[in-house]
Amino acid sequence: MRALHVPAAGEQPVLGELPKPAVPDGHVLIKGEAVGLNVIDNVLAAGFMAEMMPHEYPLVLGRDAAGVVEQVGAGVDHLAPGDAVIGHIATAPPIQAGTLAEYAALPATAVTAKPESLDFVTAAALPLAGAAALAAVDAIDPRPGQVVLVNGATGGVGSYAIQLLAARGATVVATGTPADAVRLTKLGATSVVDFTAGSVTDQVKELHPEGADALVNLVGNSIDDVPLAAIRKNGKVGSTTVHPDADALAAAGLTGTTVFAVPGAETIAPIAEQAANGTLTVEVTTVLPLDQAAEGLATIAAGKANGNIVVTVNG
Repeated sequence: MRALHVPAAGEQPVLGELPKPAVPDGHVLIKGEAVGLNVIDNVLAAGFMAEMMPHEYPLVLGRDAAGVVEQVGAGVDHLAPGDAVIGHIATAPPIQAGTLAEYAALPATAVTAKPESLDFVTAAALPLAGAAALAAVDAIDPRPGQVVLVNGATGGVGSYAIQLLAARGATVVATGTPADAVRLTKLGATSVVDFTAGSVTDQVKELHPEGADALVNLVGNSIDDVPLAAIRKNGKVGSTTVHPDADALAAAGLTGTTVFAVPGAETIAPIAEQAANGTLTVEVTTVLPLDQAAEGLATIAAGKANGNIVVTVNG
């Protein structure tokens, strides 16, 4: 089968032939139709987590997938060959299996039926980004009327976070560029601040002089990238990237947590149903064939992804 994989530690990803994966107990083999790309794909490709958990090679990239069940392993009784499904491979040791391939073996606990009204491309954009957005929103637990700043709102996670926050009655301030303003407003943002035009904190406080009530932080490589000063005292912070330590939060009069998304079937299924019934918009802005998947990963690495990027695998 064709798969985008890292042949050995320190090497660049390549598209090449690998054996079709075996199907361990508790797993399902799916024939992939579409794969959603995520930041973690670049992290694993670069080996940034190799000291945290063992990696085995060749390492197939990709975590999310939508496709059709080809085979089920022992102990799987809620899925059968021919089922159209959505699934995810958790970032857990050993890191080797992935979904950017014509076939992928996924833990059955992280695979759920695809709603009939969702196409495979749309479905593939949901698992990790949707679960991360939900976890971030739950972490700050917004109340109706509270002002929430979404820092890094233009990507897939941000697109979902804006909608989930708006659905809970929050007033959403999103960071983006002027070119993003119409799109983010349609998703539910009340206002969009241009992070390229100066201090995010200053712009937020022009809109809300006392600051926002909470922060969903989705970007940044250092603490300086997190606009803590835009949040009022006793506010909450949920961050999927670099997170302020306890001292930094205390100094700012805030509380917060690092957000970890675990897209099991029990999380993916309700998100998929929301997408299917139209209460959650799935923005797929770029669709690429498997032989251009590396280009999609490069776009994400450069911070230039707007919405979700999805790779079509078969056909």
